[in-house]
Parts: sequence; structure tokens; C-alpha cells
Amino acid sequence: MATRYSPTEMLAKLVSFPTVSDRSNLDLIDFVEAYLADNDIASTRVYDETGQKAALFATIGPDVDGGVVLSAHTDVVPVVGQDWTSDPFVLRADNGRLYGRGSADMKGFAASVLADVPSMLTSKLKAPIHIALSYDEEVGCLGAPPMIERMLEAGLKPRCVIVGEPTNMQVVTGHKGIKVLKTRILGHSVHSSQLDRGVSAISVAARLISWMDARTAENKERADPDCPFDPPYTTLHCGTIKGGSAHNITAAECEFVTDIRLLPTEGGEGWVARYRSFIEEDVLPGMKAISEACDIEVTETADVPGLRPEENGAAEELVRQLTGDNASHVVVYATEGGQFQERGLSSVVCGPGSIDQAHQPDEFIDVAELDKCQAFLERLRTKLS
Repeated sequence: MATRYSPTEMLAKLVSFPTVSDRSNLDLIDFVEAYLADNDIASTRVYDETGQKAALFATIGPDVDGGVVLSAHTDVVPVVGQDWTSDPFVLRADNGRLYGRGSADMKGFAASVLADVPSMLTSKLKAPIHIALSYDEEVGCLGAPPMIERMLEAGLKPRCVIVGEPTNMQVVTGHKGIKVLKTRILGHSVHSSQLDRGVSAISVAARLISWMDARTAENKERADPDCPFDPPYTTLHCGTIKGGSAHNITAAECEFVTDIRLLPTEGGEGWVARYRSFIEEDVLPGMKAISEACDIEVTETADVPGLRPEENGAAEELVRQLTGDNASHVVVYATEGGQFQERGLSSVVCGPGSIDQAHQPDEFIDVAELDKCQAFLERLRTKLS
């Protein structure tokens, strides 16, 4: 007889796998694959280039078109430097809350879905439920696109996708996109007393970052007051920077990472083109006038499309029926929802827990949120039966 788990028991199991984005997630995938196989459900893995990470998808129900994808990511953010009151990878229950890394973001949804598998099997579904688990969402939704591609190659034609990021089970129909850039500057090193003969890579970086700050300020000035996002404009933000070797040497190298948080109506390509044009026309000529060896390299490390509200969208219609939520909700974080939508699949975001707890020390999810998600899944099974 197949092992059954309550949502809390399944969450404890998933949290116990320290699937921080810089580590392998294969132990968790091994567990899920074995659990599904124990329930006579076949699954498909989609490995990354290293073979150390994998996405997984599986279908429950008839082999017909339509049905619903329930999507979650398996990776979590680091706990290093955070002040946890208990082991972040051991689920702790206290006063109606379940504490652990990933409990809210977003192993709570994955646990609810996986715990519901035995009930899915006995529900006599007339349309399938597809479970989709990806990797490296936290570093740029890297694992979802190859998984989506493999699902489509396998002939799956779902009617809609529900991404279970924490929304307190509210129906989110839009989110911002994200483009991540790494800029590496090669300057010309001289003694700082001869500054005019060198090119400080740090000073060039400051100029580029100031350009981005100015663009964000312009976007703020012309923002549409009726835009539902907060903030209601595209932002360009430098998150990390490193460079230089000593206070009296002009920096030979500097590297910084930028994320561009895009309104779903805007494409990242336009912003990257403007940035490269500024570099080529306004910055590089002055650098190379001092030394031809100077250069600026811009690498795109992540590109996640925004999720656009759909007119008469199948996913929105279904999830509003299941939740009773008819209010308008959007979020500013990115999800794989935009990637599913980009491939022609109607998508919304709806899952248990609050984004306020995501990435925080002592991350938690309320037990009541898991209960709401279980009731939601029960209504989904009834609808598909």
C-alpha cells in the first residue's frame, strides 16, 4: 500500500532537503519520483547541463487534452547570515505556524499538491492534473523553460496553469518580468596620483549605475497613476558590486549585477539595447582614448517575462470559480507564470502563504493556509471530475 502523507508531513519532508539554489536538488527529486512511483504514477526528469539539478513533471488522470498544471519550484534561498531560532531545515510547529526554509516560498504549495495525489487518483478525473516541479527559480527561473519545452514536446496540452507562489490563495493575474545583467569593466590601472593617465573601472561602474538610477527616476516621473503595480514603473537596480585592489591604485576591474524589474507591457530587450548604446556611444570612446585594452562586457544571466492579465483567460476563470476571489491582484516579483504564458498557456499565480515571510529568517506558513489550499485542491478535483 502506498505511503500517504498529510500536507504537514509532506512539508516536513520537503523542507528537510536543503535545496538552496547553489546546491543540487536531486535528493528531493529522488524522493518525489519514488513517492509518485509508489502511487503508480510515472514521472519525467529534465536535467540541467551539469546533471546536478532536475525538474520533474507527471500526469494524473486521463491522457487527453485540457486539464491543469500545478507548478512549483523546488529551490530555496540561502540561510547564511540569518538569525534563525531553530534549524531552518527541520520543520517546527508553533502556535498554528510551520517554520522552515521554503515553508512559504514555495514548498507549502508543493507539499499540498503532493499530499493530495492519492485523492487525485480516486477522483475519477475526466481531465488531467499535471504536476510540474522546477529548479533555480530563485536565481532567474532557469529550470522552468526546459521543463515546459519537454512537456509540450511530450504532447501535453493543458487548459491552464496555476503557479502556487504564496498569495494567501488570492488570484494573481499579473506580475513584473525581470532581466538580470552582469557588467564587467576592464579599466587601465595606474598610481592614483596619476589618475588622468588611467581609467578607474570603479568610476566607470559608478557612471553606469548612475545612468540606471536616472532611468528609474524618469520612469517614476512618467508612471501611469492607474497602473496596479507597486511601484507602478520599471526599475533598474544594482544589487552587488566588487572591484579594485587598493585605495591608491585606479581599479583595473569592476563587476556589478543589475536587475531590471519590468512592467509586463515592456520588453527587457529595449532596456538592454539602450544600456548598450549608452556604453558604446558615451562611455567606451573615452576609455579607449586612454587605453585600447579597456572594455565593458555585458552578460544577460536571466530573462523572465512578466505575466500579463488575460482577456477571458481560462486560468483566471477557473481559479476565480475555485476561490471565490473576484478582486484584482498583481505582484511585483517574477514567477514561471510568465514563461508558461509565453508558450501559449493561460496562467495565474495562486498559492498558500504570504510573500512577506519569503526569504526571511524563521520563514513560516500558517497551518490555516495549507488547509485553504487543500480545500482548493478538493474543489479542483471535483471540477475536473
